[in-house]
Amino acid sequence: MAHAVCACVRNSLFSISAAAAGAGVVAYILTRPKADLRGQTVLITGGSRGLGLALAREFAGEGCRLMLCARDTTELNRAAANLAAEGAEVRTAACDVADRTGVAQLVAETIAHYGRLDILVNNAGVIQVGPVSAMTLEDFEDAMDTMFWGMVHTTMAALPHLGQGSRIVNITSIGGKVAVPHLLPYSCAKFAAVAFSEGMRAELRERDIQVTTIAPGLMRTGSHMNAQFKGDAGREAALFSLAASLPLVSMDAGRAARQIVTAVRRGRAERTLTPQASLAARFHGMFPGATAEILGLVNRLLPHSSDRATSTRGRDTTALRNPLISALTVLGRTAARRYLQV
Repeated sequence: MAHAVCACVRNSLFSISAAAAGAGVVAYILTRPKADLRGQTVLITGGSRGLGLALAREFAGEGCRLMLCARDTTELNRAAANLAAEGAEVRTAACDVADRTGVAQLVAETIAHYGRLDILVNNAGVIQVGPVSAMTLEDFEDAMDTMFWGMVHTTMAALPHLGQGSRIVNITSIGGKVAVPHLLPYSCAKFAAVAFSEGMRAELRERDIQVTTIAPGLMRTGSHMNAQFKGDAGREAALFSLAASLPLVSMDAGRAARQIVTAVRRGRAERTLTPQASLAARFHGMFPGATAEILGLVNRLLPHSSDRATSTRGRDTTALRNPLISALTVLGRTAARRYLQV
């Protein structure tokens, strides 16, 4: 009896100690000092619109100097003018992150102009939406080239110029933790990006270079306007735009950018944005079989056209001009204008 009591006491003390230790770790994470980013140089890929532009505004508000890259010169010029009007110090360079020679030139131009590089934000991305039967090998290659190889190219080019206290921010996705139906090329590239980001954090820690993995859920960035839809493009665009616009399931891009910059200042290893994304990642980690069954049921409800010939940008589909869809996606359209997606 005495032995049982002692064992019970020991177990209770262990539980209390473990809880206290856990609370201490959480308290440290939440209260550790934030770094001052003023005067630092930030290179943002995919910075001409959407989340990249939101991050540029947020970093500029912290007193950072900006270098933005994207493939479209016109979009870059528009973003630069918008940021400069808000008081940001900004420079741009047209660059496809899938081209490692171009990426090397981008980094060299950043160093030549600002004299240093302190923060790299790997944000460039593409979105292809549709059933796998409508996807081609080129769709998978394009996704991997931009969201995985693009991340690798910029990181490897930047590394020789990053000193102690520098930061790398990798924008991945909840789609890099849970493979969602009708986003398979995107999810494949994001899974690879998560692995690269987590591995780089472990390897660069001894050099005092912080790597932060950001895994957003659905955000109101207006991305549905420029996403590529395949198969039954109209229905795919309507469903995706609803998910990326409704306030109960999507996060405001400005709020997301603020949370990302806070995570960067605190040197956090990872930040998953939106409660829904956090719940999905945890549930999948504990019950992968159940997740697969649920997503299988979701897939049955999605359009199933296998038309590979059609790939349409969201803004070009008639579905987004439907009065009901237009009314339900008003927040998404507002975000598209604010983050220069249209």
